[in-house]
Amino acid sequence: MSDAGQPLPDEFVQALRELGLADDEPLTGEPLTGGVSSDIWRIDTARGPVCAKRALAKLRVAADWRAPIVRNQYEARWMAVAQQASPGSAPRLLGQHPGLGVLVMQWLPPADHALWKQQLREGHGDLATAQAVGRMLSCIHAFSAARPELAAQFDTDRIFYDIRLEPYLVATAVKHPDLAPQLHALVAQTQSHAVALVHGDVSPKNILVGPQGPVLLDAECAWWGDPAFDLAFCLNHLLLKCLWTPAAREAFLACFDALGSAYLAGVDWEPREAIEQRAARLLPGLLLARVDGKSPAEYITTDVQREAVRRCARALIQAPVSRLADVGAAWRREIER
Repeated sequence: MSDAGQPLPDEFVQALRELGLADDEPLTGEPLTGGVSSDIWRIDTARGPVCAKRALAKLRVAADWRAPIVRNQYEARWMAVAQQASPGSAPRLLGQHPGLGVLVMQWLPPADHALWKQQLREGHGDLATAQAVGRMLSCIHAFSAARPELAAQFDTDRIFYDIRLEPYLVATAVKHPDLAPQLHALVAQTQSHAVALVHGDVSPKNILVGPQGPVLLDAECAWWGDPAFDLAFCLNHLLLKCLWTPAAREAFLACFDALGSAYLAGVDWEPREAIEQRAARLLPGLLLARVDGKSPAEYITTDVQREAVRRCARALIQAPVSRLADVGAAWRREIER
């Protein structure tokens, strides 16, 4: 969605000119809505449209949630690695201006790049899409895990803590003090398995379904860490969508299984049961965070829905399971109550 008619910010104009992506021609564009962490614009240049984004120091959420704007330098690096690992899995990077904090990438026309979140909202739980997302994700993780020298380019422990671990797990522990030891243990677990390049926000709102397969956007949380985080983070959204579009819950639960299986089939850097166990234990913490952390899911709107999430997540945090199928089965029991 977009709102036309706003002037192009000076920082975007300056960045495009200094990156050599525009000459002296007048630049026009329109802001794109939907993001909480960046200003994002479609900009029309003499060479064609591009997409540009500038990271915000304070995110657009109710809570006081701040993060360093340097993070889009790491997003640019993630995009370059993802393209090597799985060509087409990210937009083509056109340039990044460190001084202005502006990243410029290929414009992907909405006419042939549907947003996965919107497809799910409409009840389309396509197994092929879920499998393709799982394969793409494990491909990027496997590629990076085989190249540990990449870790030096993603020294973002502090940023990842500030933008992911603290607002999700630590903030949730404040709301559920009886679960604080378990939630802090999940933080420690995630921090102690630094083996691959993590995207950090693998959500249907950041996945376009294009003609050549899924395209992953918004890698502002890029981090050298535990790939189980990406897997759990994405699967969490498929569980929550069962509350948003109840008529499609069977399809969404099938997508949950399909994505997890496709991902695990590509794991070659560690035993599959090890990463599955970490993801299965982390997932309930992320589930609870989407109602009681700093970034609640906007479509979980009733107390009945929130209590369902809390019951299921709390039980799994208190009695952890080791398989993703067990998490899915517990969620099914909850929503069929």
